[in-house]
Amino acid sequence: MKREAQKLFKYLRTKPVPVNTREILALERTKLANERTLLAYIKASLYLLLGGLALLGLEDFQSIRWLGYVALVVCIVFLGVGIMRYIVLNRRLYKWHRVLFTDTIPEENNTDDTASK
Repeated sequence: MKREAQKLFKYLRTKPVPVNTREILALERTKLANERTLLAYIKASLYLLLGGLALLGLEDFQSIRWLGYVALVVCIVFLGVGIMRYIVLNRRLYKWHRVLFTDTIPEENNTDDTASK
């Protein structure tokens, strides 16, 4: 078992890495940051939802009941903005992902073109 692990480790160390490895890793970090941002938007909208429901539930403060409704509307807006930003950036990242991974595929020598000349 130990020898198999050593062989695998040796293979992984000597395996050539793509030229644009840094760009690929940066793209992966950006994807994770995009997911964290979406979760932050969801968290903020949930806080606004809870705050709005709490303000609507208070019977002693009828004069600021409008603030509860504003918080509920802002909650929906936050959630919508967060989802839209996530979708837009995810589509852009997908396009970059395709560009970066097509660059890593080595070009094949087309022997048919050279043979016909």
